[in-house]
Amino acid sequence: MRFEPVSRLSLGLGEGPVWDERRNLVFLCDIPTGRLLAIRLGDGQVDEWVLGTNVCSLGLCESGRLVVSLAREIILFDPETGERETLAHLDGELETNRLNDGKVGPDGAFWVGTTDQRPERQPICSLYRIGADGKFAVKKSGLLISNGLAWSPDGASMYHSDSGGQWIERHDFDAATGEIGEGVRIATPGEADGRPDGGATDADGFYWSAGVSAGCLNRYSPEGVVAGKYPLPVPTPTMPCFCGPDLKTLLVTSHRYLSQERLEAYPLSGAVLVASSPVAGVPVARMKGF
Repeated sequence: MRFEPVSRLSLGLGEGPVWDERRNLVFLCDIPTGRLLAIRLGDGQVDEWVLGTNVCSLGLCESGRLVVSLAREIILFDPETGERETLAHLDGELETNRLNDGKVGPDGAFWVGTTDQRPERQPICSLYRIGADGKFAVKKSGLLISNGLAWSPDGASMYHSDSGGQWIERHDFDAATGEIGEGVRIATPGEADGRPDGGATDADGFYWSAGVSAGCLNRYSPEGVVAGKYPLPVPTPTMPCFCGPDLKTLLVTSHRYLSQERLEAYPLSGAVLVASSPVAGVPVARMKGF
């Protein structure tokens, strides 16, 4: 695959891309600048909204609104009007923790985890499910950096990673109830392999993981076998997203948290990249009740 920038956009920490098939665009965020962005693939046109705090991840709602995780809060946001409504607050975690990777699952709920932002991270973070009642339900705990959420094409498996613990797990998933089974650890990629960041699944049931430490995308079988490794023109990819009408355009976000020397060596760091994919992706779900 040959990856090219979709626009001149350069982000500090690009994350959370989601394809909106109704609007024919990709929503994503730049965490440190508090920006929610929309990119049109055809011409690279960018719209943005500044939300005033970290914008960490997002998903689509049935109504057309977005469910957005801010640093310590889940909101519903209408990109047509700019109106926002608070859905839930994160309580019970250290103030140094913030929300991180999140997606809407096949159960119609928003799944989102947390990250410990201190230099010496501890396994004190969690993965949550937020349903139409707006309540945080703990689904996993003891995490360093919750990341990599994605679901299999049939919705029967959930993938989840810990960027700090450097593992990827697969869980049985009940789309009717949102219950998950005990996780099976399918991969433990090291720094040279590509520490796992954001993830996505394709129509063949394989899991794509952004190797944020190795400048690549890793494609894993459900059993954790590396079926493909795709180099990128940036050293720090953060999340893949299948988009376009046929879901065969692969978009990847990245970050610029690098030394000046490395930024000069990799001038596309922070770019949003796209390439034609050899396989289609899995359509994303929308949050029910909103």
